[in-house]
Amino acid sequence: MNQPEIETAPPPWATQLYYPHRYKVLYGGRGGGKSYAIADALIYEALNRPIRVLCAREYQSSIKDSVHRLLADRIDALQQSSRFEIQRDQIVSDNGSLFVFRGLRHNIASVKSMAGISHVWVEEAQTVSEESWRVLIPTIRDEGSEIWLSLNPGRKEDATSQRFLENKPEGCYRSKVNYGDNDHFPDTLEAERKADQERLDPATYAHIWEGAYAENTAAQVFADKVKVREFGGQGDGPYYGADWGFSQDPTTIVRCWVHDGCLWIDHEAYGVGVEIDQTAALFDTVPSARDHVIRADCARPETISYLQRHGYPKVTAVSKWGGSVEDGIQHIRGYREVVIHPRCVNAINESRLYSYKVDRLSGDILPTLVDAHNHIWDAVRYALQPLIRNRQDIVEFI
Repeated sequence: MNQPEIETAPPPWATQLYYPHRYKVLYGGRGGGKSYAIADALIYEALNRPIRVLCAREYQSSIKDSVHRLLADRIDALQQSSRFEIQRDQIVSDNGSLFVFRGLRHNIASVKSMAGISHVWVEEAQTVSEESWRVLIPTIRDEGSEIWLSLNPGRKEDATSQRFLENKPEGCYRSKVNYGDNDHFPDTLEAERKADQERLDPATYAHIWEGAYAENTAAQVFADKVKVREFGGQGDGPYYGADWGFSQDPTTIVRCWVHDGCLWIDHEAYGVGVEIDQTAALFDTVPSARDHVIRADCARPETISYLQRHGYPKVTAVSKWGGSVEDGIQHIRGYREVVIHPRCVNAINESRLYSYKVDRLSGDILPTLVDAHNHIWDAVRYALQPLIRNRQDIVEFI
């Protein structure tokens, strides 16, 4: 790594910023330190040799909208102010390196005419249009030139997502960076993150803090219903439910309660590739599971029989009927809130990913469930079966 003697070290995920790659993409949620890492790396590079850096956004109405201030602050923090001149609309180093700042959408013609650009840093790159990418990328064509992106992904269908996340260009270094990757994540942001985790639905929280795509919440099965916060076991219950895994699907068990018009999920276990003789050990990670009835998917009677003979005599098969899945979903959605403890990470993830199908052409939400990200929720339905009102006579499928 060729860099000046500055008393700081990049985090592991940022070390490749100091090596040549045509594209360098840092993406993720708030507080990861992506922009700081890119600013530091470009400052180091600018001190090593003369470079010309275009700092761009899709929209920039004034210099205040750019990363000008961030670069100036990092130059000061790295104690390199004596080597840079911070001008109103550009930054120049004593060896001739230059940082300029432009918006793409309304200045794409002037960007196209720029000569000698060695580096482009596109901040908030999720907003860049396909039209802008088509002009910008071939404009940065000098040998060894690089295009750097920092972004919190927008929608999967966006131009930037399709170009750099859903597909990986040749010569691309790409890393997902979230708040947990930032050793200097401030206490103020941690307080905001925890508040958002309790206040926001899991999909919105995951987009802001974990770099997930902005979801079509209307298609989510439990849209606007789920909250995440800490709590102790409470209310009626506990109710236990289990869903069996196969070669690819997880075996799951959940514990939940009903209180104050809300459903509370406070423990889960989740394992892929769990053999039948390992299931009891998995279930033992959920408190008091051996002491209570566990209602489980009736499709695996041999697994139920094995557990009944190996310390889980209260495991019992649920009954299914036509429309039982829909009845269960309607029942869960009938609670004022579904509150998930933060330790139940799989329940949280599935709550934002379990969705109805969306028509590819019209975008209409279809009344058909996507058979994915539903293992925890199947276990919850089984746990609550005695509480679910049957729509028609139960038909046994054992």
